[in-house]
Amino acid sequence: MIRLDPRGLPNRALLVGVSEYDLTEPPHGVPGDLPAVKHNVNRLREVLSHGRVFGEHEITVARSPSLEHFERALLSAAAEAKGVLLLYFAGHGAIPSAGDELFLQMRNASVVAGGHAVFPGAEPFTTVLTMLATSPARRIVVILDCCFAGNAAWVRETLSDKHRLLLMMSVQANHRIDAGDPRTPTPYTAELVRLLDEEGGTGFLDLAERMRERMAARGLSTVRGDAWEPQWRAEPGEDVLLAAKPRAPERETPESPAEHPAESSPEKHPGAAPDPRPDPHPKRTGADPDTPVPAPVPVPDAAGPPRAPRSVRFLDRPLDRLRGLPGKDPTGRRTGGTGRTGRWGRWGRWGHWGRRGRWGTPWTVLLLGLLSLGLLAAGTYGVIGLVGHLRGGDTATGCVPPLELRVLTDPDLEPTIRAAADAHLTSAANTLDNGCRRAGITVYSAGSSDVVTALRKQTEAWREPHDVDTARFNPQRDVGPQPDIWIPASRADVARVVEGQDTDAVAVPEAADEPLAYSPVVLAVPQAIAAEDLEGRTGLPLTRMIEQLSERDEKAAVRRPDPEFTDAGLLATIGLYGSDVPVGTAERLVAQQGPPSPTAAELLCTLPDKEEVDDHTAALVPEFLMRSGVGCDSTTRTPRMAQYPMDVPGMAPVFVRVRWQGADRDEEARDASAAAFQDWLTGEQGEAVFAEEGFRRPYEWELMDRDTEVDGVLAAPSVLERFAGRDAMEAALKKYKEAGGPGRVLYLLDSSGSMTDLWEGPGGGPGLLKQSLGGLGGRDEYGVWAVADTGGRPYETLLPLDSHRRADAERTLDARARVRDAEADPRDALGDAFDTLEPSGTDSRPRMIVYITDGEDSDQLSRDHLDDILSGARTSDVPVTVVSLTNGGCDPDRPDRRIADVSGGRCLDSGDDPGTALRDEVARTGTGEE
Repeated sequence: MIRLDPRGLPNRALLVGVSEYDLTEPPHGVPGDLPAVKHNVNRLREVLSHGRVFGEHEITVARSPSLEHFERALLSAAAEAKGVLLLYFAGHGAIPSAGDELFLQMRNASVVAGGHAVFPGAEPFTTVLTMLATSPARRIVVILDCCFAGNAAWVRETLSDKHRLLLMMSVQANHRIDAGDPRTPTPYTAELVRLLDEEGGTGFLDLAERMRERMAARGLSTVRGDAWEPQWRAEPGEDVLLAAKPRAPERETPESPAEHPAESSPEKHPGAAPDPRPDPHPKRTGADPDTPVPAPVPVPDAAGPPRAPRSVRFLDRPLDRLRGLPGKDPTGRRTGGTGRTGRWGRWGRWGHWGRRGRWGTPWTVLLLGLLSLGLLAAGTYGVIGLVGHLRGGDTATGCVPPLELRVLTDPDLEPTIRAAADAHLTSAANTLDNGCRRAGITVYSAGSSDVVTALRKQTEAWREPHDVDTARFNPQRDVGPQPDIWIPASRADVARVVEGQDTDAVAVPEAADEPLAYSPVVLAVPQAIAAEDLEGRTGLPLTRMIEQLSERDEKAAVRRPDPEFTDAGLLATIGLYGSDVPVGTAERLVAQQGPPSPTAAELLCTLPDKEEVDDHTAALVPEFLMRSGVGCDSTTRTPRMAQYPMDVPGMAPVFVRVRWQGADRDEEARDASAAAFQDWLTGEQGEAVFAEEGFRRPYEWELMDRDTEVDGVLAAPSVLERFAGRDAMEAALKKYKEAGGPGRVLYLLDSSGSMTDLWEGPGGGPGLLKQSLGGLGGRDEYGVWAVADTGGRPYETLLPLDSHRRADAERTLDARARVRDAEADPRDALGDAFDTLEPSGTDSRPRMIVYITDGEDSDQLSRDHLDDILSGARTSDVPVTVVSLTNGGCDPDRPDRRIADVSGGRCLDSGDDPGTALRDEVARTGTGEE
């Protein structure tokens, strides 16, 4: 492990504490003020200033800033930090229903449920990372003390250059926490300042681990009632000193500066300046992985490295800042035609550049223009090797920026291909006779189904994008720039493209004859419940393995990544559907609440968030992840054994050169660079990367690295289904898309008098209902009941349970839905709804009840009436999604939450972005028009 000691370099700490909010009243207010947060920033400033890493002038406290104030302060701190940049945030955090973003709510924050801007006045964590990445700081530390802080871990995975970013989160994902006594710091920050105030050196890794221990010892619980478990993320071996409080009072002696040169401040030595050389990093510079990073010592300019020619030197500072820009989001969310939201729109902005003189210099603007024309195509990606030989010992050559290859790959393969690109970058194969680099490489990923669709049907739109605000699917926005090289997880993906490609396509994929490597997709089972004998681990169909797992552990569950987003999930689905069981039955074997994890790596990362889930849940993932790991906290992860289903094909990445019509300006050089990268990948050095990551040799099936034993992995499993076919992948994907519908959805709209203030607008009851209709298609059936006890039946039918045109349904609701001067009777209404959706004969269509309410009538239910509802929910086999329009309506033990949990549905309240969340829930039952 290499710990960076940033003393002697300019460091910056921005401490953000939002204790007071402008809007705290429903329906659009945040949950309330947080007086304890005032103590957080005061105590943290105090201990950091005593810690000898940050000087007094290097610490900025932002007390209850507006969003604009926060952004200005963050950009300023990011620009000035050269050693370590620390961002601390305490305040309210909020998440959308998918949990794939974290919003940090500033003083002027509000909540507009269901609107396009769900959390005005809040900063998405993706934007925070974008601004942080502009900093030249060697290490960036982020500490979050807020509800849902653990959801930031997923966002961090979108960065292309994660080695600089170290992240501490006060609580696991999808959990809310209590701020504690308003007279003292919050529980998490109270422990944080105690540890930072201890004598001696305190580094990030030690601090993060001890925080987990301290919080565990306190035995605190989240609002949901689960154990409160802080989280942290950092690349292996990355660490930074955060405090170095003297062990005893210092005595001023003439020798102290010489004895402690690392603690000398540059300001005290007018003739000295910090070492301008970049932090050595093995994958970036070719440095020996064991090369230590020394504590920075101020040295005179004359002692530094040779200065580059003036024409080269002017690029240094902008390149330093651009080097850390985030890469393409490898997971993403749903969009129109293919069911995913574009990540290009979220990551394709340069962020906020601040005032002229700091970021708006003519040289920077010129550089950005050159980059946009020659290197980045249509947006911002992590630029691997952008600097090329413009830095270090090669600056004297005056090399021009090299040609940039764009490499698109499967999300689960991205870390491996990125490692290969990093290694190739400084190899002899990528070095010209004059010592300059042949090419730089940008590696990015996108959903596998999106990529196949783009190359098959949208190549012209990829080359000449549609209006990104109106196009349902835009490859430039939803996938990324046009790739020169595509490395899918299966050759069958190439066959899917070629077979269905438009006759006027402007891109031609040329696949290599042989795959680069191979990795079976395995059932990774917790060791305590895994099969004990070899016969149970190999040679069985996937469904039989799952059945045996359930026999060994009645709590056992199986999860699979999203088949539309990563090939690992689709390959697993081929085995899941390969038996004689109906598709609906097969899907129930891997059913879970909420959407599936987008990637196999993300699936393995989220399981440890809840120990009981991790201990009893098997995951369908590529085998290589059991060696290469997934970058989350190994101390919390259950050890797993690989079981090898005989009917699940494996991942076999293949090199595909993509040629674009009209791209002949530098075709010869691009071909040469692509061929050099392909030769390197298939040679000894490329194989070494795949071996290190845990892959096998194709056709020989043995592990490339036979000398390293991997826990839970068989060296030679029995015969497997080696490669997927085009037809099998297409059929499995089609069945998966059809598995969710057509369906039947019955809406129960609370129309009692207490709903008066929660009725109008997109966030009101009818507005949320109408938004969710986008999850239903023409073959689905749905109906709407207005629930209010007006003396007859407990409800009035606004729409009968049948198929409807959306426009007609919305007109009917606008005309007939209204608040009644009556109370609602959820017991009788839900009882009738369960009876109405009772299946008849062989009807196996998915069904769901949606109950939209303010919760007032549910809270007033007698115990007997609530027991009647819960009994009906248990026996009906119909999930109930409850949308509570009040804060805390889905807290543990609230009636709405209990009804949803018992029925197998979800409870959504204002903290879940109910508009988006409800539409997603409905779409999983229906066929979906959006």
